[in-house]
Amino acid sequence: MPSDDTDWRIAARVAIGKASVGPQAEHKGRVEEISDGVAMISGLRNVRLDEVLRFEGGQVGFARVLDPDLIGCVLFDSATDVEAGDAVFGTGEIVQVPVGETLLGRVVDPLGRPLDGKGDITFGTKLPIERPAPSIIERDLVTEPAQTGLVVVDTLFALGRGQRELIVGDHSTGKTTLAIDAIIAQRDSDMICIYVAVGQKTSSVRRAIDALQSEGAFEKCIVLVAGSASAPGLQWIAPYAGMTMAEYFRDKGQHALVVIDDLSKHAATHREIALLTRQSPGREAYPGDVFYIHARLLERAAKLSKELGGGSLTALPIAETDAGNLSAYIPTNLISITDGQIVLDAALFHQGQKPAVDIGLSVSRVGGKTQAPLLRDAAGTLRLDYAQFLELEVFTRFGGMPEGRVRQQLTRGARIREILKQPQHKPFRLADEIALMLAVQSGLLDPLPLDTVGTFRARLPETLDKDAAEIVGAIAKTGKIDDRARTILTKAMTELIASLPVPAADTPANTPRETPDNSSDSKGAKV
Repeated sequence: MPSDDTDWRIAARVAIGKASVGPQAEHKGRVEEISDGVAMISGLRNVRLDEVLRFEGGQVGFARVLDPDLIGCVLFDSATDVEAGDAVFGTGEIVQVPVGETLLGRVVDPLGRPLDGKGDITFGTKLPIERPAPSIIERDLVTEPAQTGLVVVDTLFALGRGQRELIVGDHSTGKTTLAIDAIIAQRDSDMICIYVAVGQKTSSVRRAIDALQSEGAFEKCIVLVAGSASAPGLQWIAPYAGMTMAEYFRDKGQHALVVIDDLSKHAATHREIALLTRQSPGREAYPGDVFYIHARLLERAAKLSKELGGGSLTALPIAETDAGNLSAYIPTNLISITDGQIVLDAALFHQGQKPAVDIGLSVSRVGGKTQAPLLRDAAGTLRLDYAQFLELEVFTRFGGMPEGRVRQQLTRGARIREILKQPQHKPFRLADEIALMLAVQSGLLDPLPLDTVGTFRARLPETLDKDAAEIVGAIAKTGKIDDRARTILTKAMTELIASLPVPAADTPANTPRETPDNSSDSKGAKV
């Protein structure tokens, strides 16, 4: 035989001698069927819930349903190249997402993969998407205000750091705008903001990102996107991934704000996955655990004790209603989970009352305990006065010219309604809100024609920066002012009112005709 053959035999003996001989286990299964981003897999008997599974074509998913014979795997990637009979391998790892400061100022998907074209992101730490909520002993009282910059929210339904407040309303009533404004208002605060888009259209997400980049401090924000065209697996884990990213900052003693837009679409994705994996449908075809998936998610928002750093995680989940039906399954669940709700009314929105907050149905179960003390004192009986005005407006609509005290209430209430209006993406500072409350509660705006109140509101911040800059700085720093400061604020506002152009009109400013005939204003009077 040639020497080459001898060399080959020697090399083969050496290789065989080094090989380990014995039984070897391989964590491998195969796809039994695949449809709509969900694969049913057999042969993986030791898989854990939420374990990452890899397909032979490179696709990735996670185990969502564990049955005795089949595993329901939800894919993170496109399922077009996955076929029945393909091999599937268990990884032994549960779903984790990257966290850290390198995510700030970036747009990513729920797995931390960049979507903004700014290059790869370097990650130092990964954490599971499912983490236990802080226990009662690990929490502290919710007492620090979380300013949203929205007058109607900060004065009537104050939010605190560590609170969970639901934003709920019909389609296109300004839910996302309200949440984005709350994020923009943190541009001068120490809060890290995370906006989670679940099942949203690309155009809607693009508008939100543009607003954050142009009006807010985008370098302190993380935008996490699982759009309507994303795989069901990405949409399902998106809220949990956003919470995990926020918890990283909370656990470091910092403060984070998470907006989840929206949980109605997340619930629909959960229902879709449940039906594809043959789970038993319940009310409105949702599986029985639909309450639990949102409860364990929102329970993770908390204010930690001083021993754990004193960090906080504030959650603003969004839910959509049909024709204002708050008693629907998902809105009812979320209302019972959260610490209050801000209800947006379609009728108010179309009448131009924006933000279209229904003050009768909205509530904050923490409320005045977290409101800035100076703002609480300035607002006084604002909510009661406004509710009474809405009731009186309905009755006076049916005839007669009101006199005396009723006439004064109508005059004051009309100006409160104008003050509560606010342009989108223009949140107010705390000093601006305090000045507005002082103006309306002291009667400074009563002689002002109603058409001019909007101009006063728009020009107020500039006037305060010019004539009361010291007071503005003191409010931002200490949250307190004395009688001298109140006098300076009042003088600056009085001079602003005097400089406003008075519209040419024969109708006196105090007549009831200045109040528009809004047939559904009575909705806001429910208290």
